Amino acid sequence: MPDHCSPTFAELANELGFSCDEMGGLVEFRSPFALENWTLPVLELTIVVGAVLALWYAIVRLHRHGDPTNLVLWFGATAYLFVIEPPLYFPAAFGIEAHVDTMFAHNVFTVDFLWGRLPLYIVAIYPLMATMAFGIVRMLGIFRRYGVLLGATCVGFVHHAFYEIFDHLGPQLRWWEWSLDNPLNQPMFDSVPMGSVVVFAALWPMSLGFCVQHFVGRHVDEGKRFSGIELTWRTIVIGLLASVGTFLLPLPATVIGMNNTTVRGIVYALELAVLAAVATFVMVRQWTRLRRGTTPLPQYTDPFVQRFSTLYLIVFAALWIASLPDFFTAVDGETTNGDPIGNLWYTAACFAVAIASVLATFSVPRPHTTPDAPVSTASKVPG
Repeated sequence: MPDHCSPTFAELANELGFSCDEMGGLVEFRSPFALENWTLPVLELTIVVGAVLALWYAIVRLHRHGDPTNLVLWFGATAYLFVIEPPLYFPAAFGIEAHVDTMFAHNVFTVDFLWGRLPLYIVAIYPLMATMAFGIVRMLGIFRRYGVLLGATCVGFVHHAFYEIFDHLGPQLRWWEWSLDNPLNQPMFDSVPMGSVVVFAALWPMSLGFCVQHFVGRHVDEGKRFSGIELTWRTIVIGLLASVGTFLLPLPATVIGMNNTTVRGIVYALELAVLAAVATFVMVRQWTRLRRGTTPLPQYTDPFVQRFSTLYLIVFAALWIASLPDFFTAVDGETTNGDPIGNLWYTAACFAVAIASVLATFSVPRPHTTPDAPVSTASKVPG
């Protein structure tokens, strides 16, 4: 698709080591041994396998217990992806090139879609990350105890921790490259735009979590049963409304910092700080109450989320450890190969939050039910 190979994308592709003009077709396959470095297939395998397993577990839960929440979450996140991502890849095709230039380019992976713009693992990472964050919050009983909005805030916070571990590593390992000349990517937080740190890591999963729990999760908790048609339209609405939420939630930073990137960065940071403070208070308070037995025990356990989130953290810890030699020899924020490095201290804090969140799901008491027990005895729906 050479007519959609913008100069910015062509430049980014060249810096990543491939040619925009050579990318062919809606889907393309290549050997995992022919990629930029060994971390790309490791990343791809981890994320794609995780997403497939998350989908499998969501289907199993629906059939066994009549609980479609995980399935709606999975497809709602995927619907959101296909609303948000294509215009970023092909602004000219959507008639927005005068307002939105190419923001980034992914490197080529084993499986790519849309003329090299969309790696398969990116399709997979949306539902996988959402499943892990939503599952952790649901296992702690936060939605039931504190409601949809505060539960969604906690989803955004947990998702942020998992995502930034990935987000601050990608540019150094050439998983993608940001366009530094694009004003929408400013200000930068080391190698990551603040828009990615706040909007895509925290606010969009908050929006998605709110929509999923509002349209499906809370009704399932009350024992409601949905038909296939109801689930379909609700999933579509969730994907669309989550996109609207992603536009509305960062509006303070967008409006106040319209003409000043420094101000925009400060407002972004303030939004994230408020979200983190609220979520930390709610999660710690709920965990403390569960440990003391002063609040009803959560009736939901998600063994997939517990196990795979642990594996995710182990894999990314290994990837970070492997990247540290180049990280520590970097000069002026760039490795000897010219690749930008992320913020190690912030990543360490995100690791701490993610690990604590996972451990919390293992450390709270559970009712005497099987791991795949329905949301509650009263709300059990025949599968």
